[in-house]
Amino acid sequence: MIKQETRKPRVQKRHKSIRVTLAGTSEYPRLAVYRSTKHIYAQIIDDEKHVTLASASSTDKDLREQLGHGGNIDAAKLVGKTVAEKALKAGIKSIVFDRGGFLYHGRIAALADAAREAGLEF
Repeated sequence: MIKQETRKPRVQKRHKSIRVTLAGTSEYPRLAVYRSTKHIYAQIIDDEKHVTLASASSTDKDLREQLGHGGNIDAAKLVGKTVAEKALKAGIKSIVFDRGGFLYHGRIAALADAAREAGLEF
């Protein structure tokens, strides 16, 4: 029997290679995105201080009420908009986007576009 390769190690390998050159600073924090089949998560991180400055996910109580399912493009757009609003409230306008090893397509692109529309610059 042949062992079937899963997608997760490939995503982790891509994320490691991305993180070699990409880091969030106090001036330009990192917007890190993680997506599972059921949910999507985003957080803005200052890697110098090792602090999460703002976060949003489809599991948040206030967003869960608005969403039927957290694993679709509508959920990604709402999470992107919410994390951008929280960041602007915290005084963050410019960020660096970390797609987390996932391809810039579908829900990842929808979250990024919604964050840009809400006022974040990247």
